[in-house]
Order: sequence, then structure tokens, then C-alpha cells
Amino acid sequence: MTASNILQAQFDNSYYRDLEGCYVAWQGVVAPKPEVIRINHQLADELGFNIKALTDDQSAEIFSGSKILEGSVPIAQVYAGHQFGGFTPILGDGRALLLGEVLDRDGMRRDIQLKGSGRTPFSRQGDGKAAIGPVLREYLISEAMYALGVPTTRSLAAVTTGEKVLRESQLPGAILTRVASSHLRVGTFEFFAAREDIEKVRLLADYSISRHYPDVSGQSDQYLLFLSEVLDAQAKLVAKWMAIGFIHGVMNTDNTTISGETIDYGPCAFMDQYDPASVFSSIDLQGRYAYQNQPTMAIWNITRLAEALLPLFDDNQEKGVEKATAVLESFSEKYYEYWLQNMRSKLGLVTERKEDMELVKGLLKSLEGQHIDFTNLFIGLSKAAEGDQTSLLSLFDDAETIAQWLALWRHRLDAEEVPMQTRLGIMARANPRYIPRNHKVEEALDAATYEQNFEPFKKLLAILESPFEAHADSEEFENPAPESKIPYRTFCGT
Repeated sequence: MTASNILQAQFDNSYYRDLEGCYVAWQGVVAPKPEVIRINHQLADELGFNIKALTDDQSAEIFSGSKILEGSVPIAQVYAGHQFGGFTPILGDGRALLLGEVLDRDGMRRDIQLKGSGRTPFSRQGDGKAAIGPVLREYLISEAMYALGVPTTRSLAAVTTGEKVLRESQLPGAILTRVASSHLRVGTFEFFAAREDIEKVRLLADYSISRHYPDVSGQSDQYLLFLSEVLDAQAKLVAKWMAIGFIHGVMNTDNTTISGETIDYGPCAFMDQYDPASVFSSIDLQGRYAYQNQPTMAIWNITRLAEALLPLFDDNQEKGVEKATAVLESFSEKYYEYWLQNMRSKLGLVTERKEDMELVKGLLKSLEGQHIDFTNLFIGLSKAAEGDQTSLLSLFDDAETIAQWLALWRHRLDAEEVPMQTRLGIMARANPRYIPRNHKVEEALDAATYEQNFEPFKKLLAILESPFEAHADSEEFENPAPESKIPYRTFCGT
């Protein structure tokens, strides 16, 4: 088996074949001396890549884009986007190439994309390349999100390129191979809607429905149902973000997927101390995408999709607006339903009661101003469910602020006839012991960037791939960030 045909199934290129005008066929640059940092063997096997048949050099060639796989037709996708509320009519893959699609072992169609493979027609003033830090950040956090049960793009491989890229200084170059159920975005639809190309919007919608929501295909109101499905997927996704304290940082419409997967891990972060107004992105100067604003921004983005799809809902624009508005108004109820499901599990609740919303809100209110580590709070609650409140109370500057809430919680638990082991199992599966703590991520990225030492990256990745299980000698990954690392800031890395 040669490096060019390691796939046990052939590449397909449905985006290239079915959506002419939505991309530019393009080739990446050849990396001068690529070397493998990491290959995700579990994911490779799932996709049908026979990695074991390759030498390290062959793997480096493939995952740097220097060797094009048999059947692959590389393209740069075009899209627009609302960025921090302002519309940019043309964006597109400025440093990425979609190599094509494969059908995985479950028959699911998956995109294979390179990030950092060089300039494209959409690069503007950029070089189209990636530094090693952002590549490894996306690898770490996307795989952590997958292990945490959050819909996400995945990372198949990370390689160095053997050259430097110029950012604030010269940094080692790298390329990420990203896997997604698709790279269709709200911004993809916006690009053609802004040009009043209704037929292209219709073509995109038909393709998206066929690929992601086939159950609505052929129904008389399929485009309205499509909007509803995307809305539901985003409500479910953001509810999961909120439950684990994840802050995306750049929830632009070009980073909002039609599939409901998390995409683009640039200025993202996990909340350490609970603060609803938490913002980590250096470019989010107004706090538009703060932790507490993420549900609001999600429906704002879906509203932009509704505007793009509007001509497809009804020949009468006024009726189309009415239909779309009815769908959009369902977001709040759906979001809170999903969010409350997540939070019930985190609190060990099995049944559903009307007062649960107030119980959860009461807990979060008691955290404000207390500098409580959000992740460790729920680990402490798991221990408190067994009767040991020591670690939980030690988190609070003033334990009295939580005492009244604990009494309400205990009363709620006692009202359920649930075996303790069942309850603890639910909490253990909902409350991770480990998240990508920002200071540990930065330590790993700095070691890789400035020392060419990948051991901290690999050690952290091993912890994050099993976030709900206790690991030996792992206290450093459970501890909150030291005060010297607060406040934390993230950067785009482009």
C-alpha cells in the first residue's frame, strides 16, 4: 500500500461536485521538512485510514498536504460572516483546504481539511500558514471537547512544516488535519444571500438537508424545518458549553456550523473562577461573546441564517417572516430545556421538577463574587452528596453563602428514591475532573513552541482524553490557576 492510497474507502468530493461556485479548487504549498507531532490513531481507524502501513515520513507528507491522497480534490471554501456584529461580505478558507470527504466505518460522511497549508484566494493579507501554538491548542481542546461529550470538529494529525512563520516573532510552522461532519456555516449561506443569489442559497440548503437533516427532505416546509433543526442543534451545543464553563471567544456567523459542531478553537478558554461576565479573548473588547452572552449570541447567529433563507420559506415575504419568527422564538425554551438537563445531571438529580430551574439559579447566584473554581465546585458537590462537605465548603470565602442552598439541594435529593450509587454515577459522568485548564494549556504550547518539547502536550492530552476518570499523580491538572496567571487572555493566532 502506498502513501497515496492508504484509505480503505475512496475519497468522495460531494461539495466539489454538487456545489459549483461555492469554492475555488486550489493546492497547498509543499512543506520543506514536515515531521509528525501527533496522529490520532483512534480517529484514523474510525475513518478508514491505514496509518500503520505508513512510515513516519509518509505520514508527515500526507498530513502536511505535500502528498495528495488518491481521489482527493482540494478546495478552498467561500463564505461570508458577521464578525463581532459587523458584516464582512467575503471571507473563505484563507489558510485551509478541504481535501474531500470520506465515509467512516458507520457510514457517516466526514470532511478532511488541512489548516495552515498556505495562501488561498481568500487569504487577504495573510500568509495562509499556522504557527505551532494554535495548531496544538486546537488539537488539545477539540479532543478534550470530544471526550467531554460536546459536539465538535476533531483533530486527526498535527505536523511541523520545517519552516518559520512570522507573527509577533518567528515561530515554528505547523499544520492541523481537521475532521468535521461538514464545514458548512451560517456564513456560507450569507455569502450568497448578500448577492441575492437565491438559487445558490436553495442549492446549499438542499445539500445541507441531504447531508445533515435528511428526515426533513421532501416535506412541503423543508426549509423552515431545516432552520428549526439547525436552531435545535445550536441550542443543544451552547447548553453543553455553558454546563462545562467553555467560552468560545469568537462566535461569529462564520464560526457557527450548520451541523451543530463546535468549530475553530482560536481565542477560546475554560472558565476557572465562576464569573458570568468572563471574557478571555483579547479581541472581544466589548464582551460580546462573554460566557453569559453565548446563548443570546447563538440565536442572533441563527437569525442571520433565517434572513438568508427567507426567500425559501414563502413566496410572500411577510408570511415568510412570520414563519421564521415562530421558529426563532422557540430557541429560548429549547435552550433552557437542554441546559437544565445538563445541570440536573451535574447536581445528581434524576427526576424533573418545576422548582429545579430556581434551584440551579440559586446555586449560581451563591457563587458570584466568591472566586469559586467552576469545575471543582461540582467535584465537591459529588463528595457532598455522599455526606462529606469538607472540600466543597473549603472553596468558599464565606461558607454561609452556600449553606442555605445546600439545605434546599439536600431536600430535593431526599425527595427522590434513587440509590446512592446511581446518583453518584450520574454525577461522575456529568462532572469532569479535568478540563483544559488555561495555564496548563499555555505551559504545553510554550514548551512545544520555544523548546521543541512535546512531552507536556502529550501528557496533558492523555489526561484530557479521559476527563471523568481519576489519573495517578495528576493533582497539577486539577488545581486552579495560580493568581499570577489571572486574568488570562487568549489570542487568535492567525
